[in-house]
Amino acid sequence: MSDAQNRQHRRLYGRAKGHALSARQQQLVDTMLPGVSWPDEGGVDPRSLLPGFDTHVLEIGFGAAEHLTGQAVRAPRTGFVGIEPFLNGVAKALAGIEEHGLSNVRVKRADARDEIERMPDASFDRIFLLFPDPWPKKRHAFRRFVQEDTAAQLARILKPGGRLRVATDVRIYADWALPLLLEAPGLDWQAEKADDWRIAPADHITTRYQSKHLGDIDPVFMDFERRAA
Repeated sequence: MSDAQNRQHRRLYGRAKGHALSARQQQLVDTMLPGVSWPDEGGVDPRSLLPGFDTHVLEIGFGAAEHLTGQAVRAPRTGFVGIEPFLNGVAKALAGIEEHGLSNVRVKRADARDEIERMPDASFDRIFLLFPDPWPKKRHAFRRFVQEDTAAQLARILKPGGRLRVATDVRIYADWALPLLLEAPGLDWQAEKADDWRIAPADHITTRYQSKHLGDIDPVFMDFERRAA
């Protein structure tokens, strides 16, 4: 099956939309989103989406976009690319972009698996995958974002020396994701002691979702670095 056929047959699990958007949110989706998004066909190169920026960062499944927009405010010389399938999250990202006057953020409502396959090698300096849906039941494990193929894709689009951070507060997801990421070609886990993954990194931004403590463990932060070829 070709990549295009594979994308066509994929199914995106989970909600695509929640409560009805407010009039203002719908206006942002209608008027702002086309200008900060990108086409469904062709390559997805952050250097073309956000030219002139020193570094480029990808956030997958940004939820309410607090982390995405917060990081963008902190680093105005960095270009941020966010991908989120949940319409309400995309609307919140647009509101954050407008509120802070951000010109260094591009977002798309899409399945990140499809978009990553369209990205060139060594595209990003950093990638964030924070508190993804854990799909805790064993029969749903295939729905989890971290799989052998997606772990390899994340490694592929990282620049040598680039960093990937995966965070979760669900034990079964941590136990599932860590071995797959350790086996991904080119990724080196940066933890040397327990506090390296138990304590939030200094640059982490805690979101309201994280603060709800919906998981069954304290958050773990798995940082990986892409080794040089």
